[in-house]
Amino acid sequence: MTLQSHYERIGGEPKVRQLVDRFYDHMDELPETYGIRKLHAEDLTGSRQKLYDFLTGWLGGPQLYVEKHGHPMLRRRHISFPIGNAERDQWMHCMRLALDEVVEDAKLRAELHQAFVKVADHMRNQAQHSHPH
Repeated sequence: MTLQSHYERIGGEPKVRQLVDRFYDHMDELPETYGIRKLHAEDLTGSRQKLYDFLTGWLGGPQLYVEKHGHPMLRRRHISFPIGNAERDQWMHCMRLALDEVVEDAKLRAELHQAFVKVADHMRNQAQHSHPH
């Protein structure tokens, strides 16, 4: 038995596209994610395509992003955007909602959620100020 990639398990191209679209729909519509929405271009078409290309390869499908843009180097590509805990949490909020809507398999959904948490955490580039309780 060959192990299926996350790309195959999620349902390939149409499901990855749906995940990306729901993710950006939430970012575009939710007032609580305005912080990260304003870091993006007014027109999200380019962002949608880049995330689709990246996720396709990241999930184990065709390496679309690498073919077009080279190695993702995610942290370096995001360094010009201020990303702290709030931005990470807003991004994860959009992704969690999208995963809940698109991925029916609870085990797969949990695996992907954990993987996204690690990626989102790695994107932070702002010193975190600890507030005394």
